[in-house]
Amino acid sequence: MDFDYSARTLELSGRLGAFMREEVAPRDAEWRALAQKGTFPLAVVDDLKRRARALGLWNLFLPSLREDQPGTRLTNLEYAPLAEITGRVPWSPEVFNCNSPDSGNMEILQLCATPEQRERWLNPLLGGAIRSCFSMTEPATASSDPTNLETTIARDGDSYRVRGRKWFSTGARHPNCRFSIVMGRSPSDEGRETHKRYSIIVVPFETQGLTIVRDVSIMNHHSPEGHCEIDFDVRVPAANILGQEGDGFTIAQARLGPGRIHHCMRTIGQCELALEMMVARAKTRIAFGSALAEYANIQDWIAQSRIEIDQARLLVLRAAWLMDKAGNKAARVDVSAIKVVAGRLQTRVLDRAIQVFGAAGLTEDTPLAYLWTWGRALRFIDGPDEVHLRTVARAELKKSVPSH
Repeated sequence: MDFDYSARTLELSGRLGAFMREEVAPRDAEWRALAQKGTFPLAVVDDLKRRARALGLWNLFLPSLREDQPGTRLTNLEYAPLAEITGRVPWSPEVFNCNSPDSGNMEILQLCATPEQRERWLNPLLGGAIRSCFSMTEPATASSDPTNLETTIARDGDSYRVRGRKWFSTGARHPNCRFSIVMGRSPSDEGRETHKRYSIIVVPFETQGLTIVRDVSIMNHHSPEGHCEIDFDVRVPAANILGQEGDGFTIAQARLGPGRIHHCMRTIGQCELALEMMVARAKTRIAFGSALAEYANIQDWIAQSRIEIDQARLLVLRAAWLMDKAGNKAARVDVSAIKVVAGRLQTRVLDRAIQVFGAAGLTEDTPLAYLWTWGRALRFIDGPDEVHLRTVARAELKKSVPSH
């Protein structure tokens, strides 16, 4: 087992790290000030996007990137450490065109788009000219079981009628959002096995009958790009279907595996930042005559955080390696495991860091409160912990038990 990053990964990590320090970090306060006013900081992001693309720090997440497509093609394992670096500034993945949900949508379109769909939707996404969202979760159903989805996609001549309500469609308020990829079921279920009743389809944002109902807050925090509730009562051309009718589950699963690697590595980057801040605070903050770092319980928190971060990173890198070696399906159980580990890791490490900072850790004076919130949200994003634990448990139960 070789635990060293490749020479290519190390070179890109150095370039990316320098860009984050010299270009992104100095713009962070400006980005946050605009976001707090309810304005998406488009000028900040677009300026940085141009610079990042010129340096080849573009579309780093897509192993299937072709020679005629913009960006730098990397494996999942090569990209994982880069996702960790960008995670330290939560809004920065868009600078490198590696942000969700666009990264997952690009993976879907790369996998199954027709030439016309590529031209209209994939190419502008790869170029960073537009953004998109993904609409799957529904407020009226337990969407952790996708077979509960009630949104319908019904063929009607040369078009499809899409009817239903979705929420947590991330990116729907972004000023450049141009379409949503929507998952729904056939209203006529007879004769089809359960998982072949679901399809995905592109719904352009200018379509009549698409209504953004509200921007849903996450633990009282509104993201400038939005996590929106959307009502669909639309008709779109039949050519907007992705793949074939009934391919929805297969395509969605192909999308989710790599995306979970990205989320988990960004989480690890945020945990590293929190640990650095915790250590710096503990060394300089005096209470009851001693620096906090001199107290045994604080030392325990620091040590536990170091150990847990390193454990999580190794588990995520192994999942990325397995995905590259054997495919997304072969890594399914490993990906479920890292999804559970990463979300729980973030809430633990951030909780310790907040405690070391005292009441200041609850304020906007540090990123800690927001990062804790995101860690808690991660335990639902791309599937709740319970679903992933179920996947891991089922894999264990299927293993043969030796007779005694």
